[in-house]
Amino acid sequence: MNILTIDTGTTNTRVTVWTDGEVVGQAARQVGVRDTAITGSKKKLEDGVRETIAEALASAQVERGDIGLAVASGMITSNVGLCEIPHVPAPAGIDDMARAMREHLVENVWHAPIWFVPGVRNAVEHIGLHNCEAMDMMRGEEVECFALVERLGLNEPTVVVLPGSHSKFVSIDKDRRIDGCVTTLAGELLHVISHDTILAGSLKEGFAKRIDPEMLLAGAASANKIGLGRACFSVRILDQFAVYDANARANFLLGAVLGSDLLTLKNSSAIRMSPGTRFVVSGKPILREAIARLVEGDDFFSGTVTVLGDDEQRDLAGYGAIAVARRRGLVD
Repeated sequence: MNILTIDTGTTNTRVTVWTDGEVVGQAARQVGVRDTAITGSKKKLEDGVRETIAEALASAQVERGDIGLAVASGMITSNVGLCEIPHVPAPAGIDDMARAMREHLVENVWHAPIWFVPGVRNAVEHIGLHNCEAMDMMRGEEVECFALVERLGLNEPTVVVLPGSHSKFVSIDKDRRIDGCVTTLAGELLHVISHDTILAGSLKEGFAKRIDPEMLLAGAASANKIGLGRACFSVRILDQFAVYDANARANFLLGAVLGSDLLTLKNSSAIRMSPGTRFVVSGKPILREAIARLVEGDDFFSGTVTVLGDDEQRDLAGYGAIAVARRRGLVD
């Protein structure tokens, strides 16, 4: 069976063509729901997704009529996407997600109805100042997590770490359900601090090129002790009055920002985890290594840390979306 999966985020869309569970073609472009939010129209998003589909089909040398199923996930199911579906409240297993899928025809994108996978939110009601920190949500990361549950055979409490512009920490319970999540702005903070503040001159190469364990852990310890803002300014002090090179200073900043994320895991009411919870770390190689070293270097955490390889985390969104569709009975 030929299946088309569409993964649309805030800024990017990736389309993958699968034949009997194997990837045979892909395409991606910079178009996402941010375009709808900015323009107030879905036209650019519709055009972008349609064109990305055409590129993926050409890459796979497959005709539109050869596709038996189209499945979409991510921000495409938000209010600025192509088919709005309410979040499924946690705890949510793959069967819950399958039941909540919706079929919708978007004529300007695809000639047949597309099946859309909803997102997941924490089970918090009547949001106000007293409980807003306990609330969190995701669209797209849920299918990635179900892909990892299948690929790794997860059957114990686990935190899946998905670093990026918005870093997600997703709690999986012993019943393989998404139990909740917490989000930080780690990636965006690193970019802004490195390029748009006074620290830009102290970080001439921008992001860390290779991990310096001593500086990484020192940055995390500094943020934990004196706060992220002061730890960040320490990068300039290290530049002006010490002999550390730019990569060492970038590691200090990386440790400070990611160390603040670990502080979130310890204290946030949005996610509940014990010190012995297993960690599964995804993302780009340097981020995977940095997070793993910080977790292993923090006495609070005692669980197993699994750092994914490139093959293990390849095509997670499409793989997970197909897994949900299979539970719906759409795939043999």
